[in-house]
Amino acid sequence: MDTNFSDDFLVKGKFSIKKTSTQYEGKLTKEQGTQLLIQEKEKLRELQEKLYADGSKSLLVVLQAMDAAGKDSLIEHVFGGVNPQGCNVTSFKTPSSKEYLHDFLWRHYVALPHKGMIGIFNRSHYENVLVCKVHPEYNLSEKTWKSVKDFDNTFWENRYESIRNFEKHLSENGTTIVKIFLNVSKAEQKQRLLDRIDEQEKNWKFSAADLPERALFDKYMECYETAINETSKAHAPWYVLPADDKWFARVAAIQIIIDTLEKMNLAYPKLSNEDRTELQEAKKHLESE
Repeated sequence: MDTNFSDDFLVKGKFSIKKTSTQYEGKLTKEQGTQLLIQEKEKLRELQEKLYADGSKSLLVVLQAMDAAGKDSLIEHVFGGVNPQGCNVTSFKTPSSKEYLHDFLWRHYVALPHKGMIGIFNRSHYENVLVCKVHPEYNLSEKTWKSVKDFDNTFWENRYESIRNFEKHLSENGTTIVKIFLNVSKAEQKQRLLDRIDEQEKNWKFSAADLPERALFDKYMECYETAINETSKAHAPWYVLPADDKWFARVAAIQIIIDTLEKMNLAYPKLSNEDRTELQEAKKHLESE
């Protein structure tokens, strides 16, 4: 099964969300995709082990999407096979009172992956130009600004610049960044929210707060389009995946992550002659017991 989606969904040039399909339109079947995911998970585990052993670089995977787009299940299915010692997931909720006492990037800095680690941001610093742009009053919690009138075009341009500078700094200091937007349609989101109500085992996922946010779906799409166009760079690329079919989004995501790791030129540490001598001495000692 010779297929790779790592380049198919990379944002190149001007991005238009209206011209981007939420459905997979290729020839891969769900059954083929399920088998492919199993194979790719083994490859991802091997690369993650090499990243951990190399110890000089880290990978940051940023996941963004609307409610019910499949972020949690994608993390489970894509990263379920990696060594948990080398992978960390951070889910960003509403900032705490302590976090509001710092600049908007502070809590994301402290959650960054160590060298040798994969870090996954389930939602991320982009919430500050998404939900905070749809609801500008949320920014007042930072106490730096006094009125929503302060949040003009210059304010948002500065936020995008801060994010670009943040990601450039990370890329220049050993962290490779890959950003994935799960592009789900409004119709599919509706069905998934209904499923959360109809299926008892999914009831816990449903929140009444999902409905007012759903009413702002088109506004969120405008904010996503702007954020992606403002921040998709060679050192911090955006990938927009059709997410109406969860199985396909998982396959595409794991291939993007694998391709990114392979391009990092990872290597296992090379032993010195002294280290090799010590190994042979240890072997002799063990064999003589």
